Amino acid sequence: MSHRKLLFFLPFLLCFSLLSVPLYAVENGGIANLRQTSKAFASVAKAVSPSVAFIKVESVQKGAHFPSFPSPFEDDFFKRFFGDRFPGFPQQRHPQNQPERRVMGQGSGFVFKTDKGLMSDTSYILTNNHVVEGADKIRVTFQDGREFDATVKGTDSKSDIAILEIKGSEHPPLPMGNSATLDVGEWVIALGNPFGLSHTLTVGVVSAKGRSGLGINDYEDFIQTDAAINPGNSGGPLLNLDGEVVGINTAIFSRSGGYMGVGFAIPINLAKNIADQLIDSGEVTRGYLGIVIQNMTPELAESFDIDDKKGILVAQVSEDSPAEKAGLKVGDLIVRYQGEQVTEVAGFRNRVALTPPGTRANITVMRNGKRKVINVKIGNLGEDQVVASASTGTADELGLTVQTLTPDLARQFDAKAGQGVVVTEVKPGSVAPMGGIRTGTVILQVNQKAVNSSADFQRAVASGSNQKRVLLLVSDRGMSRYVVLSWR
Repeated sequence: MSHRKLLFFLPFLLCFSLLSVPLYAVENGGIANLRQTSKAFASVAKAVSPSVAFIKVESVQKGAHFPSFPSPFEDDFFKRFFGDRFPGFPQQRHPQNQPERRVMGQGSGFVFKTDKGLMSDTSYILTNNHVVEGADKIRVTFQDGREFDATVKGTDSKSDIAILEIKGSEHPPLPMGNSATLDVGEWVIALGNPFGLSHTLTVGVVSAKGRSGLGINDYEDFIQTDAAINPGNSGGPLLNLDGEVVGINTAIFSRSGGYMGVGFAIPINLAKNIADQLIDSGEVTRGYLGIVIQNMTPELAESFDIDDKKGILVAQVSEDSPAEKAGLKVGDLIVRYQGEQVTEVAGFRNRVALTPPGTRANITVMRNGKRKVINVKIGNLGEDQVVASASTGTADELGLTVQTLTPDLARQFDAKAGQGVVVTEVKPGSVAPMGGIRTGTVILQVNQKAVNSSADFQRAVASGSNQKRVLLLVSDRGMSRYVVLSWR
């Protein structure tokens, strides 16, 4: 090649070389990052595995399923994940006629706290209540092969938390993380004993936070993850890349009977509060307000003429409750609790429940378009408490017929005579059943005005007919909620 031609191609050769170097560096940098992430997973497994326990339980069951095919799945723990009718296993036709028999169950747990001293050498294992519920014998095995008999220190079925107690263990407690700072998309690691396969590690990401309304526990605020969780993982730790516990693996969603990429873990901030109470006193106390609440929807916001759709709506205030004494009212929109924003029912309910009884709490509400701060003394939640011949009238637009509440009807529908009207007929296909209105539903308000007779009801509906929408405050079996019915 001549000198002139070399000078002509030299700029192109330089450009190509400059482009190829960063591409090579990026490729190798990506592989290096993957290796680093892999080492992080291995480091977490090495650090935490000694404190993760395999829990075996024995219990007595009557008429258990699958009597002809004994397996590790013949227990309530397996049914928790896949239901009573798992495909491929025969069903028990007459369980009431079957004799009692001992059934083995399994799960996971981890060392939560230790009490070491001259007078005590105790380790506390944190796990799920459903893993040990009804157990007659509990055996805990660690990775080093050491086994211990365990006793139940305390359980809380409402949050599905249990604390076991073992003597003489030298396994260190796992460090606790902060589940409140966990981000969607962040790497997490599940460690446990699925199907009895000891100390199995799976990895994934946080798919979502604040999952509630699943019907698994009374108090729900689940972390959702795609880290593989299977029967036997229950009670095991969900960890971040620093090896800190951020959750307790509890359940999976499955339609096929197998892992489908959707698992749920109890946030460690919630679990830690419950576990500490169980260790200290063997029981759990929860805060109590005495209100029924519901999430704000665009339809409700429009009906209440609220621009900001954030907050939760007070649908009922219990008589002589801390909320009533403090001045909370039906129709108040709760926007802040103890200075922190309130966005949905489950989170607010959990925060109130975790507030120690006797605490003074500030609740910020929107009432008639104005912000108001209410100071309330949190009560102690009891077992029976929750965080309540007449003329007829017809509303054709809504597709329902109502009747004034007589004393007899009030007793029948858990209502108060003279307060509200009871739905006696619902037209199929109308807007009423679409809004959850059914026969026996008690309507207390129409467009925020009390209706104490069928005549009141008809007038109230007629006055709002031009908007082709009504806001109802209804009560079903003593529980109130707001409903918007529209026939546009």
